[in-house]
Amino acid sequence: MERKGTEGATDLLAAWRASDARAKAVTREWGIVALEQAATRTALELFRAMIAGEVPAPPIGRTLDFIMVEADAGRIVFQGWPGFAHYNPMGSVHGGWFAALLDSALGCAVASVLPLGKVYTTAEFHMNIVRPLTDKVELVRAEGKIVHQGGRMATADGRLTGPDGKLYAHATTTCFVFDAQ
Repeated sequence: MERKGTEGATDLLAAWRASDARAKAVTREWGIVALEQAATRTALELFRAMIAGEVPAPPIGRTLDFIMVEADAGRIVFQGWPGFAHYNPMGSVHGGWFAALLDSALGCAVASVLPLGKVYTTAEFHMNIVRPLTDKVELVRAEGKIVHQGGRMATADGRLTGPDGKLYAHATTTCFVFDAQ
């Protein structure tokens, strides 16, 4: 990936901050979507409702400081705020934080293309961290994109980047697809 120039990085950070402000302006409930709501909406419809604050957002986002900010069929974006609370003993953000953010984007990308009545579970997840991350990076984004959607399996890949275009990690997933119960 090409690095953005200083001006491009400044513009992108401003856009991400604006997205951050919109996300924080939403009155957000943290919890699990009620079964009645989940039974009548596709995952993509639920994701868009989460972004709008109409249904609860998963509690993991509150715990680890990240939230879904974009949802399209086959493409999901989470924004995260790497903080000191996420540090490992080496003085940088723990790999588990990278993994949680990327796994969320990848799994939701898969879910976003599933028809009503279908769900998924992760069968395999692989991640490469390519540079350390600290709280000096204000925001990062994990973008997950569907690669293949089949009747029983789906794959997606994703990237964790900063507003300056730097790649921090990339990942892939394979998911089992099955009928909701």
